[in-house]
Amino acid sequence: MGISIREEIEKREQEMLAEYATLSANSRGRAREEDDDPIRSCFMVDRDRVVHSKSFRRLKHKTQVFIAPPGDHYRSRLTHTLEVNQIAKTIGAGLNLNMDLIEAIALAHDLGHTPFAHAGEQILDHLVDTGFKHNQNSIRVLTRVEQHRKGRGLNLSWEVLDGVIHHSGYDSSDEVASTLEGQVIRLSDKIAYVQHDIDDSIRAGLLVLEELPQEYLDVLGYTHSNRIATLVTDTIMHTRNIVGQGMGLVVRPSPEIDQALKGLRKFMFEVIYNGPVCQAERARAAFIVEHLFKYYRKHPDKMSPFYLEIAEEEGLDQAVIDYISGMTDEYCIESFLEIYVPRSLVPEAKKSLDNNEY
Repeated sequence: MGISIREEIEKREQEMLAEYATLSANSRGRAREEDDDPIRSCFMVDRDRVVHSKSFRRLKHKTQVFIAPPGDHYRSRLTHTLEVNQIAKTIGAGLNLNMDLIEAIALAHDLGHTPFAHAGEQILDHLVDTGFKHNQNSIRVLTRVEQHRKGRGLNLSWEVLDGVIHHSGYDSSDEVASTLEGQVIRLSDKIAYVQHDIDDSIRAGLLVLEELPQEYLDVLGYTHSNRIATLVTDTIMHTRNIVGQGMGLVVRPSPEIDQALKGLRKFMFEVIYNGPVCQAERARAAFIVEHLFKYYRKHPDKMSPFYLEIAEEEGLDQAVIDYISGMTDEYCIESFLEIYVPRSLVPEAKKSLDNNEY
């Protein structure tokens, strides 16, 4: 019968990708063994499973930085994910890496984010003894909460999960992904959110360009697109250089560019992320999440049967965390209003009769 289309794709990878790229034919595989797809490589299958998941669709209604901002031009968790994907694929193309693996990790990396972004993450981390980190929760969503063919999780390839769990953090001491593709996502995540959060903060009137540290703009550029172009181009050239010299497998920009990115990131934490507006939003969001957590612990029957199954197998706290962390901002607020805000329970027909008496 000859070779399949998937095998043709795998052969092209072997012939065309860089020697340090991750080949789909060499994947460490899945937790549950599956038959190979006749058309798609394993990483293409992973990407498609993520895109078609409910958790991915809900990202469009989850906060990036500002909670329910007015207007249509602010980033959501979904648009952030797409920007990470775009930046990562450009770096990956420059390094001749496996683009399907990059895309699969990029689209999956933030599926574990809570409603209200890091505000939700922080309060859940405070509420449970086991703690809560969104990258770890992304792995849980991918391996337990989402369902594929009536099995637990999406059963993704090891390399995708490795990239997702290691996408967080930006300290030199942090453990990085085993693949260069995973390392690309970690850096692209920082490039994307620092630059687009600057853009959104300026749009919101919380920041003006002149307030950004001059020494970092002199290095990276004075416009949104220039800064991204500088970071992407420098990362490609610096990584090609150090890999070519046999200095180890690592994706990173040159020291000067890296320092400028970290400097802008630190500035954004001080002025915006931990600033008065975001802090005020977080306090309100934390109030909602905490009260929903307490409510569902007392009334687990108000959750769907799927989460009751998790409660029986893994404990009630885990089930409630899974339920709340999967909520969109809007659904989380609606649930809070439904539970805690007084409203009339008088049937409409009875109210109409009463009105006719006047």
